[in-house]
Amino acid sequence: MAKYDLATPLSETQIRELKVYDVVYLSGLVVTARDQAHLRALDFFKENKQLSINLEGLAVFHCGPVLKKDDNQWVVVAAGPTTSTRMEGVEAEFIAGSKVRMVIGKGGMGQRTAEAMVKFGAVYCAFTGGAAVLAAQAVKRVLGVQWLDLGEPEAMWQFEVDKFGPLVVAIDTHGGNLFSDIAQKVEFNRQIISQKLNCKL
Repeated sequence: MAKYDLATPLSETQIRELKVYDVVYLSGLVVTARDQAHLRALDFFKENKQLSINLEGLAVFHCGPVLKKDDNQWVVVAAGPTTSTRMEGVEAEFIAGSKVRMVIGKGGMGQRTAEAMVKFGAVYCAFTGGAAVLAAQAVKRVLGVQWLDLGEPEAMWQFEVDKFGPLVVAIDTHGGNLFSDIAQKVEFNRQIISQKLNCKL
């Protein structure tokens, strides 16, 4: 396990150096996107329309932030991660179309997304669920927002972050998958316990 301090825009070379269990602290521009923002972005890609922000080399955060306005400026109150499997049906196409280098969320993602990460050079990083205030503290300012008509949680927010983390690399570009590793260990231990107890668990 290694520790990295990285800043966007991220290069493919930087991302392909990362391996499962590495820890990343990220600075620079991070963009939030949940279900509706992903779907709208895919419509843009299909129609060869440009988004108002170039996502290439950036990190997309599966997050529905809580914000308030202070002196007409948006301030992030909480920014906890959304369960990433909600985006599994569209994430591979989103990575291909946007060229983002990092996806941040909780709970992991499926095989299609993992394969897209190997192919296009992206990683999935897990941020601890329940640490929404910690994430908000890393947001130095809100740079902008796109698609506010979708509602604040579903809009695409642009955050300037400083040492956002710890982010644990959970799916890398080498086929490594922290969630699969854990599942295999659980199954191995289940079988051992089952044999010792002489019963089926």
